[in-house]
Amino acid sequence: MAKVKLTKTALKQQRDDLKQFQRFLPTLQLKKQQLQVEMRLCLDRIEKNEEREKESKRSLENWLSLFGSSEDADKIAALVRVEQINTDTLNIAGVDVPRFQSVIFENVPYDLYMEDLWIDDAVNAVRKIVELRIEREIIRRQYDLIRQELRVTTQRVNLFEKVKIPECKENIRIIGIYLGDMDTSAVARSKIAKKKLQETVA
Repeated sequence: MAKVKLTKTALKQQRDDLKQFQRFLPTLQLKKQQLQVEMRLCLDRIEKNEEREKESKRSLENWLSLFGSSEDADKIAALVRVEQINTDTLNIAGVDVPRFQSVIFENVPYDLYMEDLWIDDAVNAVRKIVELRIEREIIRRQYDLIRQELRVTTQRVNLFEKVKIPECKENIRIIGIYLGDMDTSAVARSKIAKKKLQETVA
């Protein structure tokens, strides 16, 4: 703790600082709560996304039985190429995070007469899984950014609650005691001087 000046100006400064810290603390605490809620929501969205992927994989199992070989699986994979990932930005408690919008897949041509009838459905099923995984990665990115901001906000809350506010209160107490002692001492000196003056006159 830095040594504080024992003056009325320093006392006013400490009182002003205390008011400022006490005014900002509730805002920081609210932000901390909002970030914690958003982190839980991100985890919920990730869980739901994983459930949807499991459902998509279950539906894909029907097609997997049709893939006679790894060559068929490779053929499907070759037809699923991501061209563009669309996101926008969302502001959550002062943090800009990416938000998933959509995935655009390349339109890879193939011969409808040469390929099996189930190929379109299999490609769509694989695309759905790829889309879910991309969405999940973006939600994880949101979570990481919110977690970083929560760490910084928590540090600030702790700084205000455990350091700055108690420090200001202690400084105000010390300066108040010192100034009170000085006032008492000044009154005592004044009385002594007055008494000596009366004795000199008498």
